[in-house]
Amino acid sequence: MELSEVLRRRRMVRRYTGEPVARAQLGRVLAAALRAPSAGGSEGRDLLVLRGAERDAFWELTAPPGPADAWLTGMRTAPVVVLALSDPGAYAARYARPDKRADTRPGRGSASWSVDWPDVDTGMAALLVLLAAVDEGLGACLVGVPAHAHDAVRESFGVPADRRVVAALTIGHPAPASAPASAPAGGSGGAPARARRTLADTAHDGRFGVPWDG
Repeated sequence: MELSEVLRRRRMVRRYTGEPVARAQLGRVLAAALRAPSAGGSEGRDLLVLRGAERDAFWELTAPPGPADAWLTGMRTAPVVVLALSDPGAYAARYARPDKRADTRPGRGSASWSVDWPDVDTGMAALLVLLAAVDEGLGACLVGVPAHAHDAVRESFGVPADRRVVAALTIGHPAPASAPASAPAGGSGGAPARARRTLADTAHDGRFGVPWDG
């Protein structure tokens, strides 16, 4: 599928058929994350794939108390949940090496960063997973993991304490109402249509507030 078509079809899918995703197909989707950029080539990201009982345990750990609402009911139909984890230690180790050390290259050490690059880079890896899912004819959705559940998630699935839980991705075959071709313009997964911001009010030309009109 052409990249322009992948971008056009990309939606957050919130309901799935429940049909299993073939292992080889899922492997190709996950492999896309390896092409994401990372500061200094640190590659401090991990993907934890949860299926079956582990997937169910994830929802039990993260769902709010009480009956499941329509959103959660739909999301639980995904046969695969992937946890996107960042590894800040990998960045600290990379930027402690001679070619990156702050004493040899002032302002480059990880301790001086004003942006949390491990989490940013993990987010970019997650985006490639979202796009690769579309290319495979699948659907996917990026969701947050409640902060109060992070410790329980790490403990339940053997995640090292030094990894940060950045997000979760659901992956599966979209239910008909959630299929990319059926989603309303500007919407996702059957959500009410909403006008997207245009390039003119998103991109600024030379000075903030000067719209890009190219």
